[in-house]
Amino acid sequence: MGLKPVRRAFIILLIAGGVIATLLALAQDQVTLTVRSAVSAEDQRHPAYLAALVGANLSRGNRYIVHTNGDQFYPAMLAAVRAAKRRVSFESYIYASGTGIAGEFTRAFEDASRRGVKVNLVLDAVGASSLSDEDLQRLRSAGCTVALFNSPTWYLLEELNYRTHRKILVVDGDIGFTGGAGVDDQWKGNARTKEEWRDTQVEVRGPMARLLEGGFYENFVETAGEVTPTLDDFVPGKDEEGASFLVRSSPTGGSNDLKRLYLFAIASARRSLDITTPYFVPDESTLWALEDAGRRGVRIRLLIEGDLTDAMPVKYASRHSYERLLEHGIEIYEYAPTMMHTKALVVDGVWSMFGSANFDNRSLELNDELNVTVSNRDLASRFLQDMEQDLKVSRRLELTTWRDRSLLMKVRERFWSRFGEIF
Repeated sequence: MGLKPVRRAFIILLIAGGVIATLLALAQDQVTLTVRSAVSAEDQRHPAYLAALVGANLSRGNRYIVHTNGDQFYPAMLAAVRAAKRRVSFESYIYASGTGIAGEFTRAFEDASRRGVKVNLVLDAVGASSLSDEDLQRLRSAGCTVALFNSPTWYLLEELNYRTHRKILVVDGDIGFTGGAGVDDQWKGNARTKEEWRDTQVEVRGPMARLLEGGFYENFVETAGEVTPTLDDFVPGKDEEGASFLVRSSPTGGSNDLKRLYLFAIASARRSLDITTPYFVPDESTLWALEDAGRRGVRIRLLIEGDLTDAMPVKYASRHSYERLLEHGIEIYEYAPTMMHTKALVVDGVWSMFGSANFDNRSLELNDELNVTVSNRDLASRFLQDMEQDLKVSRRLELTTWRDRSLLMKVRERFWSRFGEIF
């Protein structure tokens, strides 16, 4: 009798090991991509050049408003929902329950639906697992359509690894939001304490909102059953804020479009490359791109979350690449006050990218993600202003002192780096 629990535990470990090995094999890159850009970020041909390479359409006539932290973006998002007249499309990885910010969103969606607005929601079945059955029923009883993305099943374990990480809110087809924030109290506030995450949402007004809603419908169609997507007619705009385009990623189609976009964006840098991201776990392709940019004389700054993180194993895997990058003159900063969750990339102070994707393999190969790019100096400057403020409260790493970290830290980094392909 005493051997049965031991045997059972051994079998469980074997199964778990097999699943992990399978996931790592599926996620492993088959080839290292080494690309350069024939066009610099400051060249007026750059937006069209990148768009053609990733199969995207240019959008013009958009306005972009950067909202820094929950004190700014939650009121703006809720105000948009409360003013909705026809349609609300919302997608999120995390959606919590409770009386805090999630309660405000739930009430706003309920009220909108009851006054005749069509409210459609896509929530990731894993990320939003803390949403209570009671709140889910409240939304559905009010007339909202709530679709749960990729609900786990025992016979499709591989699907457990594929999540929607997109953050999309589009109201009446004309105003949209995307960025890094889900719906939970950890995003409230202004990054004043370790409980208030540092994050950014970008408000989009104009034709790009229509493309954001198109991204929403991709996942809504996959999860909601019989669907008739509703989009407003396309209205071309003037080039008020620079040429923009949107790129989606999905493990079942187009995943490499987003990865190629990152690689070509880095390759187009001639002077500076400023990246803010959590969960920085580069693969050989992105490491080569960053090192090649460094060899060209590009000043590269990476702003990453520090020890205040919700995923310490990922942090260890991230740090495994630090020494190699520092040896190439790349500046690395770890944000100190709280969890850094902003995703923004700026090239040569003129071209910027923002959205839901982190700088890791999970975002670039496994998750459903959505990023927007804009060629506009004013918007790039706005992102850089935030970065400069964040750098003031961040720790810059130096190569000599980083090499002196403890043996235990090095062992942890090496161990967790083995799982980098699924992080």
